Amino acid sequence: MGSGQQRALDELGPRFIVPFTPGVLDLDATFGRSAPCVLEIGFGMGQATAQIAASLPGTDFIAIEVHPPGVGALLKLIGEQQLSNLRLIRHDAVEVLDQMIAPASLAGVHVFFPDPWHKKRHHKRRLIQPEFVAALATRLAPGGRLHCATDWLPYAEQMLEVLSAEPALVNCAASESGYAPRPDYRPLTKFEARGLQLGHGVWDLVFTPSTPPSHPTP
Repeated sequence: MGSGQQRALDELGPRFIVPFTPGVLDLDATFGRSAPCVLEIGFGMGQATAQIAASLPGTDFIAIEVHPPGVGALLKLIGEQQLSNLRLIRHDAVEVLDQMIAPASLAGVHVFFPDPWHKKRHHKRRLIQPEFVAALATRLAPGGRLHCATDWLPYAEQMLEVLSAEPALVNCAASESGYAPRPDYRPLTKFEARGLQLGHGVWDLVFTPSTPPSHPTP
């Protein structure tokens, strides 16, 4: 943790970090307004998160991360860019989703470049698993979007399989591959740009809640 990150944590943490509580979070009260809200899970050092929040001032963002230097780094960016539409939670994402996020309350969920857990024996630690995806689907409002991105093809293939198997979601991609082009709101990171120059791939997956089946009137 650098000195600037620690200072941001001390000075800005009380205002921008939302404590974990086993109760549904009042989003309007948290941000002081009523606006669409996007949940980001795992923001690393926060550069992309800050850039997205700055580019979409009419949308509120709740970003989850447990890594203290990353939390400090994003708080520093919040202070430098005077971002008022961003709040952080330092806690396990599964518990936050289960206990703090109300059903049908989110305009979007972002899961960008989660740990791929390369070794086969560690695959069970991957975040995108059927049970978690089912829970994510229930938190999306109608028309909301679940957006995942990875630069590890085997994980992209697993994500596509898991997301496609969830009946509450439908794939937004028009391509036969099932992968979507990078949406404009997701910035191209330096790491990603360097990888693309070297011929490495990045795969975006965008899903939206499926339309509930209509029941004929008896």
